[in-house]
Amino acid sequence: MIRFENLSKGFWVRGTYRAIISDLTMTLPPGRAFGLLGRNGAGKSTLLQIIAGTMQPSSGRVVREGRVSWPIGGANSFHRDLTGLQNTRFLARVYGVDSDALVAFVQDFAAIGQHFHMPLRSYSTGMRSRLAFGVAMGIPFDTYLVDEVTAVGDARFKRKSRAFFRARMAGSGAIMVSHAMSEMRSYCDSGLVLNEGALEYYDAIEDAIKRHEELMA
Repeated sequence: MIRFENLSKGFWVRGTYRAIISDLTMTLPPGRAFGLLGRNGAGKSTLLQIIAGTMQPSSGRVVREGRVSWPIGGANSFHRDLTGLQNTRFLARVYGVDSDALVAFVQDFAAIGQHFHMPLRSYSTGMRSRLAFGVAMGIPFDTYLVDEVTAVGDARFKRKSRAFFRARMAGSGAIMVSHAMSEMRSYCDSGLVLNEGALEYYDAIEDAIKRHEELMA
């Protein structure tokens, strides 16, 4: 369960305050997969970071029940000067899972070879994403925060990622950002539309997609 209590977030841009979220109060039911929609720049990634706790709101708070992932889809939770192995062991300790088991899983899943023992700063964007996704899939979360993550890698890795993520979703909830409506329909059952500081909830993902397309027209 994730609950927003009078949540607001904005930024000052060239002397003008731009609201991303305005006084949001809402409870998201547990165990559901939400597609988070909105035009470019609406603040979807910002909202994911606030839910994860990696960015602070301007006011209000987020109440989380259960284990919530970081925003999967990049390497923002990784230290660039540590190796993939060191980063994996660090996150295993943070989330209280078996370090050796997670290392073995990530090595096999991410399939980045000897780069796993090299500093993250030497990775390509694709390798960082594969590592981040592998670590996230190796840790059982109650809610996964996903930002375009199923789009990384070659066709074989995409198939593997989608199959494993779908299996994880059988017992977990998620909030997913994707520009592909086919991805939203495939993974999500409910929808959220972020528009001009307001977050709109839709019980059916098709209704959220329809609303999003109306706003984009």
